[in-house]
Amino acid sequence: MTEPNFESMRRAMVSNQLRTNAVTDPEIVSAMGEVAREQFVPADRAEIAYLDKPVPLAAGRALNVPLATARLLDALAVQKGEKVLVVGAATGYSAALLGHVGANVVAVEEDAVLAEAARKALSDVAGVKVETGPLAQGWAAGAPYDAVLIDGAVDHVPQAISDQLKDGGRIAAGLAERGVTRLASGRKAKGGVTLTAFVDSETIALPGFEAPKAFAF
Repeated sequence: MTEPNFESMRRAMVSNQLRTNAVTDPEIVSAMGEVAREQFVPADRAEIAYLDKPVPLAAGRALNVPLATARLLDALAVQKGEKVLVVGAATGYSAALLGHVGANVVAVEEDAVLAEAARKALSDVAGVKVETGPLAQGWAAGAPYDAVLIDGAVDHVPQAISDQLKDGGRIAAGLAERGVTRLASGRKAKGGVTLTAFVDSETIALPGFEAPKAFAF
């Protein structure tokens, strides 16, 4: 049986998914062309690591669609040396991409098995720390952050995460509304964040971000 050519798959992902879909940040394109995505998925799913679809992990979670992660990172425009919070680290792929561009990364994951997998996969990536805790709480101990990446779709951005972002800091996230997921970005101003959606996109759902339901008699 022929072994998969992951390098070829990676090049195809960059050419066919990123460059044709408005991913323009050269640092992100370079990172996604070099970081081995197959190392962040279960071995028996490595062959589908570069497809334009989520990769199932454990506990009902999945690695986000490559293009969704790329578009969110492109919108954040992270610079070398900036401190970035990744919410929904899963197995650490998006944290690895940010580490590749020289960011100082705190990646939070609430599933202990996924967090441990991320630590192993990121063991040789400088400037990246994986913490275990509720996703919706972010990681206050590392705040304030220059940027926040929520690598998946949420119903809303909790105040706890907004509070951890510097004034003027950037945020990018997937937003879920009525069965539709969109990618959005924005900045913090006057103590809160305002997100503007920029494209509809398949995006994995992250747990723990359900919007409070209005009370009704």
